[in-house]
Amino acid sequence: MTLRVVGLMSGTSLDGIDAAIVDIDGTTVDDVAVRTAGFLSIPFSDAQRTASHDAIVAGTAEALCGLHADLGEWMADAVLRVCAESGVPIESVDAVGSHGQTVWHRPAAEGRRGATLQLGDASTIAERTGRPVIHDFRTRDVAAGGQGAPLVPWVDQLLFALPDRARALQNLGGIGNVTRVPAKGSTEPVFAFDTGPANSLIDAAVEIATDGRHRFDRDGRLAARGTVDETLLAELLRHPYFAAEPPKSTGREVFGRPFVERLVEVIHPEGDKDWMDLIATLTELTARTVADAYARWIIPRGIDEVVLTGGGARNPTLAGRIRELLAPLPVTDGAALGVDGDAKEAVAFAVLAWAHLNRIPANVPAATGAAGPRVLGSYTPGA
Repeated sequence: MTLRVVGLMSGTSLDGIDAAIVDIDGTTVDDVAVRTAGFLSIPFSDAQRTASHDAIVAGTAEALCGLHADLGEWMADAVLRVCAESGVPIESVDAVGSHGQTVWHRPAAEGRRGATLQLGDASTIAERTGRPVIHDFRTRDVAAGGQGAPLVPWVDQLLFALPDRARALQNLGGIGNVTRVPAKGSTEPVFAFDTGPANSLIDAAVEIATDGRHRFDRDGRLAARGTVDETLLAELLRHPYFAAEPPKSTGREVFGRPFVERLVEVIHPEGDKDWMDLIATLTELTARTVADAYARWIIPRGIDEVVLTGGGARNPTLAGRIRELLAPLPVTDGAALGVDGDAKEAVAFAVLAWAHLNRIPANVPAATGAAGPRVLGSYTPGA
């Protein structure tokens, strides 16, 4: 049996929507086979990005309600566009798996359960496309006492385990997350957590420095021209998140634009050189925190290679520093996985939707801290 699922991913960078058409054969983890039939990355317009950011910052019921509806329209459009541009009839799609846009993520703390909120109205997606939608994947894990993140480790193990070696899959989106995937057939559990900021702080600094003319450090050019402020870096590295033991997760509510705005109030960068130094320092912060997380919790478990995916993998300055800090471990890019590295997380949410439809638990309690395995997501019927 083959299911055709469109996976949707809108990450913490608020940069757009990734849509992947995925054909999935099989009904169990033992006979599953996955093929990508189309992929499209649709950047948000300046107006969409500003509207999303302003609604999240405002945090009012009115603002978030409007954003929920708007995101549903934009996500439905992404489904229709990826099908049209891939020559795939929308009627051949069995379901849509939508991660939604995370607007707030509060991990569990002592004496307080966690909470997480993803927007992007599933009913709108179903209405516009006529396809059923599986959505709201994180909340069941959170209700079971977990962090609700990261969610892709189950898919990472299912699709990317190798027969003869363990590998670490490092995603560099707005937030960085790592999955240690043991060799296929191993009795070791998958181990995963968020390493901290990846592009979120860098992007915010670039946007502030250029008055919104640029949204990210293309090819790492600004960081390459700056000098790392080691005193500031040492202070940033003392943030308690980095020393916290896994399971752990974080988001833009901790490492987002307000973090950089507070930093700017303290250091008062003036002129291009000062801004480039700040961007270089935040780039180094991402590289150092990734390397430190590996030294503490990944390398002691044993790995043979590291695979970088996400937008940060296309930043030569950031990726180069990670390679230097992790040497002599081999560090490669998403091509090693046999899928487009940019499409990886959209593919993952298509597979999570497949798991929901087949009633297969798809969280990893060892990674999230949940009380046990759970079937993830909610179902909204199509036409």
